[in-house]
Amino acid sequence: MGACLALGSLASCASCLCGSASCLLSSCCPSTYNSTISRLAFSFLLLLGTFVSIIMILPGMEEHLKRIPGFCVGGSGIPGIENKVNCDVIVGFKSVYRMCFAMACFFFLFSIIMIRVRSSKDPRAAIQNGFWFFKFLALVGITVGAFFIPDGSFNTVFYYFGVVGSFIFIIIQLILLVDFAHSWNQSWLLRAEDGNTRCWFAALLSCTFVFYALAFSAVVLFYVFYTQPDDCTEHKVFISLNLIFCIVVSIVSILPKVQEAQPTSGLLQASIISLYTMYVTWSAMTNNPNRQCNPSLLSLVQPSSPTPTPGPVLAPPPTPAPRNVQWWDAQGIVGLIIFVLCTLYASIRSSNNSQVNRLMQTEEGQGLTASSEEATGEDGVRRAVDNEEEGVTYSYSFFHFSLLLASLYIMMTLTNWYKPDTDYEAMKTSMPAVWVKICSSWLGLAIYLWTLVAPLVLPDRDFN
Repeated sequence: MGACLALGSLASCASCLCGSASCLLSSCCPSTYNSTISRLAFSFLLLLGTFVSIIMILPGMEEHLKRIPGFCVGGSGIPGIENKVNCDVIVGFKSVYRMCFAMACFFFLFSIIMIRVRSSKDPRAAIQNGFWFFKFLALVGITVGAFFIPDGSFNTVFYYFGVVGSFIFIIIQLILLVDFAHSWNQSWLLRAEDGNTRCWFAALLSCTFVFYALAFSAVVLFYVFYTQPDDCTEHKVFISLNLIFCIVVSIVSILPKVQEAQPTSGLLQASIISLYTMYVTWSAMTNNPNRQCNPSLLSLVQPSSPTPTPGPVLAPPPTPAPRNVQWWDAQGIVGLIIFVLCTLYASIRSSNNSQVNRLMQTEEGQGLTASSEEATGEDGVRRAVDNEEEGVTYSYSFFHFSLLLASLYIMMTLTNWYKPDTDYEAMKTSMPAVWVKICSSWLGLAIYLWTLVAPLVLPDRDFN
C-alpha cells in the first residue's frame, strides 16, 4: 500500500510536466530548475518500469503471462532445457527481459535524438523537457511490442548485452558514490569551519570508522563463509586483492601531496568506496556455481535439520515437490536498493567536483532549487526555471545512455544474472557474472585512485 501511494504521488507530480518544455509546477513540486525536473521525470519512468518488472516476476503472475499468444508454448520454450525447468518458472524471466528490453530501446532512442544538444534553445530540448504524456505512450507501445518478440535466440543475445551494460553501470554507480562522498565530506568540513568544529569532525570520524568497520568485518565473514581450506582459490584471491587495493587507496587519499592538491579528499570517501567494493566482491562470489564456495544465505542463518532416527518404513516416502527457483536473494535486494538510490542521486546531483563532472558529462552544479521569485511568473503561476538557455547543465545523450545501462543492470539483478540455454543446476549462477563484477570493482577502484592523483600526474591541467 505504501509503495502504491508513493507511486501515486510521483505520478501526480509527473502529471504536472505534460505539454511544454518549461513545465508548470503544482503544489507538490518545489521551485526548481527545468533540468532537475526532466531528470527526475525520466528516472520516474525507469523506476516505474522496474516496479512493473518486479510485479511480473512475483509468484502467481505466470498464469496471466501465459495468456499472451505464443509467449509460453509447449514447455520452457528455450532450447536445451526441455523437461528440466517448468515453464511456469521461466516465464518470469521472459517478462523481465522484455520489459527491460523495452526500456533500453526507449532510452537508446532518446540518447540518439539528443546527441549534441547545446542549450534549451535547440528544438530538441523541448522534446527532452516536455511532452511527457506522449513519452509515456511511446514507452507503453514499445513494451507491448516487446512481448510479441519470438523466443529464438533473443534471450541469449540480450543476456550478453545485459552483462556488458551492467559492467559499465556498476562503474557508474561507484563514480556516483565517489561524488556523493566528496559532496558529503565537503559539506561537513564547511560546517565545521562555520560552527562547532569538534562536533562535525567527530561526526566525520565516527562515520568513517563505521564504514571501515563494516568493510573489514565483511572481509572476515567472506574468509569464514565463502572460502574452504582446500578449495575456493578464486574467492581467496578476490578477497585478498580487494582488501589490499582498499588499503592502498585509503593511504593515497591522506598523502600530504594529495591533500594539498585535493583539500576535500580524505578517509571518508575511501571508507565508502571500500565498503562498496566489498559489496561488489560479495555480489560476485554469490554468483559462483561452486556451491562449496557459495553457500546459501539461509544455510548460514538457519541451523541444519537433525538427522532422523532410523525406524521401520511404514510407507514409501512421498515424491518431492518440484524445486522452485528462488528469485530473490540478499545480494539482489541490496543491489536493487543501491540502484534506486544511485538513480535518484543522479537525477538531483549538483556537484562541484570537476573530475566527477567530466566523467559524468555534467557542468558545475548550481543547486537543486530556484528562488521563489525566479520561479513565479508575472501571472503568479510557478514554473520550472529554464537554467539551460546559455548551455545545458548535463549531457542529454549521456544521461539517457546511463538510464539505458541502468535498464540492463536491473534486468540482470532481477534475474539473478541467469544465463539462458543452461541446465537447471546452473540456472542461477555463472562464472561470467563473477568476473564481470570483480573486474568492475577493480576498474572502479582505479577510477577513484585517478581522481586522487590526476592533479599530481597532470599538473598543467586545471582540476579546480
